[in-house]
Amino acid sequence: MSLSLPPPRRRALAAAALPLALLASGCAYLEGGTNQAADPGSADCAPFREWQDIGGEVEIYASIRDEEGEATQAAWADFESCTGIDIAYEGSGEFEAQIQVKVDGGNAPDIAIFPQPGLLARFVESGDALALPAPVRERAEEGYSEDWLGYVTHGGELYGTPFGANVKSIVWYSPRFFAAEGYEVPETWDAMVELSDRMVDDGFTPWCAGIESGEATGWPVTDWLENAVLREHGPEVYDQWVAHEIPFDDPRIVDSLDRVGDILRNPEYVGDVQSIATTSQQDAGLPILDEECGMYLIGSFYSSNWPEGTDISEDGDVFTFNLPAIDEEVGTPVLGGGEFAAAFADRPEVVAVQEYLASADYADRRARAGSWFSAHRELDLEALHNPHDRFGAELLREPGTDFRWDGGDSMPAAVGSGTFWRGMTNWINGDGTGEVLAYVEQSWPS
Repeated sequence: MSLSLPPPRRRALAAAALPLALLASGCAYLEGGTNQAADPGSADCAPFREWQDIGGEVEIYASIRDEEGEATQAAWADFESCTGIDIAYEGSGEFEAQIQVKVDGGNAPDIAIFPQPGLLARFVESGDALALPAPVRERAEEGYSEDWLGYVTHGGELYGTPFGANVKSIVWYSPRFFAAEGYEVPETWDAMVELSDRMVDDGFTPWCAGIESGEATGWPVTDWLENAVLREHGPEVYDQWVAHEIPFDDPRIVDSLDRVGDILRNPEYVGDVQSIATTSQQDAGLPILDEECGMYLIGSFYSSNWPEGTDISEDGDVFTFNLPAIDEEVGTPVLGGGEFAAAFADRPEVVAVQEYLASADYADRRARAGSWFSAHRELDLEALHNPHDRFGAELLREPGTDFRWDGGDSMPAAVGSGTFWRGMTNWINGDGTGEVLAYVEQSWPS
């Protein structure tokens, strides 16, 4: 449920990224903060000339917080100092619940960065979210593919601009550990299971697992299920399931969840199954560094969780492989997610900020802060710090990539960030597959 990332899908950058973020943001930030005015005629302000002399304040509310939130703000610091627009930013771990409270209470932010298209759709339907003004729409259409914009298009109108992106069909592992033990990256699901069995025989725990995430507890299992459905039954069935054109508890979905259960509910593979629901998804993958578990399925955004100094590379401490195919004919569709910036106000300064957030300049500045990439067509790949971020960005650009948005994030919010999360938590805690999927099916809005 997103990167989301939720708050769940967007986690802290390594502390070391902050100096890079500050350097990337330019001299205005280094000379005294985001509100210090810069010389509008200077070369540093050239990228922002079209928005100068607007001024005012714009409130932005998002799930992105801690060091990642600081890097997000650092990337627009020069925009603030050169335009006189002050951006008042708030990142919250309770975004999904509190955005509704804010809107209902008449305190909607000027802009909200939504980790779930399904949640944004709720405010489109209520008439609170505003369609993009023409200049913002034009900039979004120039920078992003129709696939990405389609997730926030309703009735022919575009309601959001893509922000960050992530890939969620990847498995983290330690190349050094694999090399030392003679393990090879599996190329099929069956080979992955065989590798898991070999690790057990060698005295290792094959899989890391943790789904605790505050109010969003349970979302990591939704990623497992979505990936299994995509690989076992193909994108067409996946699309039907997400759109509720087939029941949530269709027999094919039952089969896929049982397949996931062969891993996540197998104590030989994960250790104490009951501890999964109380183990933070942020911490669950870290034991890879100590060889206490071998693999961890979680999105590319997890790169920000590795401690300072971790070598994230093909031969390093950690890297990723694409979750392998179940059916060779289906192959390996890419599951992913990200965020969308949507507005609840249309003042000139709000429109200016919307335009800038949709620009390649902002994407490049944010990318230089590390542990982040976007699907912007003009994102400078040289701005990406590590091979993993570059891998994700290039994968999203490849013409042959069969990309699907995180299903839970696309479903109605009551399901995608509600009963789906709770149901998967109950399933980890021992409830039956059919029982849990039927529970979610019954909750689908009529």
